Amino acid sequence: MSESITLVPGALSLDTLRSIYRGRPALTLDPAAYPRMERSRALIDRIAGGDEAVYGVNTGFGKLAHTHIAASDLETLQRNLILSHATGVGAPLADGVVRLILVIKAVSLAVGASGVRPALVDALLKLYQADVLPVVPGKGSVGASGDLAPLAHLCGVLLGIGHVRVKGETLPAEEGLRIAGLPVFDLKAKEGLALINGTQVSTGLALAGLFEIERTFKAALVAGSLSVEAVMGSHRPFDARISALRGQPGQIAVAAAFREVLAGSELNASHQGPDCHRVQDPYSLRCQPQVMGAVLDQMRQAARTLVIEANGVTDNPLVLVDTDEVLSGGNFHAEPVAMAADQLAIAASEIGALAERRIAMLIDTTISGLPPFLVAEPGLNSGFMIAHVTAAALASENKTLAHPASVDSLPTSANQEDHVSMATFAARRLGDIAGNVADIVGIELLAAIQGLEFHRPLKTTDRLEQAIATIRAEVPRYEVDRYFAPDLAAIGALVRNGALDHLMPVSLETAQ
Repeated sequence: MSESITLVPGALSLDTLRSIYRGRPALTLDPAAYPRMERSRALIDRIAGGDEAVYGVNTGFGKLAHTHIAASDLETLQRNLILSHATGVGAPLADGVVRLILVIKAVSLAVGASGVRPALVDALLKLYQADVLPVVPGKGSVGASGDLAPLAHLCGVLLGIGHVRVKGETLPAEEGLRIAGLPVFDLKAKEGLALINGTQVSTGLALAGLFEIERTFKAALVAGSLSVEAVMGSHRPFDARISALRGQPGQIAVAAAFREVLAGSELNASHQGPDCHRVQDPYSLRCQPQVMGAVLDQMRQAARTLVIEANGVTDNPLVLVDTDEVLSGGNFHAEPVAMAADQLAIAASEIGALAERRIAMLIDTTISGLPPFLVAEPGLNSGFMIAHVTAAALASENKTLAHPASVDSLPTSANQEDHVSMATFAARRLGDIAGNVADIVGIELLAAIQGLEFHRPLKTTDRLEQAIATIRAEVPRYEVDRYFAPDLAAIGALVRNGALDHLMPVSLETAQ
């Protein structure tokens, strides 16, 4: 926690969100946020002490919005809300995702449009700082009216309800509060609703998916470059003039990255001249700027949407302190997140689909010119034959996982909530897709290096030789058939851990 970041409501950056997911930088809330939070809380206290019925303050919820709640029952109402809405099931969300949710929720409330006491915002951030992470089941939200069930599990911990994870150990919530130096809270009017209403779970999951896909994207560009070298492919498709004539920004950026990474290759120089037979390579090689550029554009667009959402106020009703109003609306509807997650699912699946095609090309001696299945004695050895089958299986699985979730809707709450986004599932499945793609790209990395090494002593570029050295430090060359699964596990972990990130000069940061 050497890094320290000041959280300014409405100004979270993609880089800050990535840092929270990947690590645990020290965070402090901008002091300027407190006066507005206090004003919004004072307005709710005034309304709670009056006779006017205001949704979310002194009424029931959803279909029960017309039921007036007596002032003496308002605290019980908020506690009951948390208890009844904590209905999540399934495996708990990963620690990095929970950190994102805690921070995004706290910053949203700190805008001062939700009517909660500043002490609750401080408590959420204190759980983060103490690394006391609520156990949040991953299933049970339809992405409107907010991520109710998972957020009830997250924020129920402040009431001593549920469990937390501390250094890998699961403990009762009250023990977690003690470790974090926090009391057990009693919720005031509207606070329970503000805590569980909102899109923070789907947004946190989508951001986590984005960050995992970002790593597979960079590794896939490295793998694609190595495959070009392994089959002594042409560098001409990466010429800047080709992409400039089309004008797509992602394609321009990806072609530039390929030119930078492939510049100065001995292998490429060895087959230049009138005798070079590489007139047009397969699409999986020469159309990489077009396909991966489209992927990059989709990732950047999704990143823009998710950064906006992470900075937004998405609970209901909203407290407008400048006009002393409480407005009921629908910011909890996570359709922007659902559509962004669908974009990412399709884009990530295409990363894997293109990589699988390059693996197929590498093992096919009639196209690659390399030994069949990339092994010195094919027949006696099967080499990469079935590793490609694994890649094909994963690529096919992603076709189903990438089906848009945002086009689905099931009415809930006795048809009061009659159209929902399914954003939470849309975002959650990104982890499975990204994992599949990491394994596909890992197989391509091994196959491409295997093929390239048949051209030794010729070398590729300095940057790609770095990639080869990094990979060979984990996985030795495949000389004869051996137990292959550990190799695939090692290379998959290397991709997931971002060991090749620094080799590719392409960034999402222009998305901000």
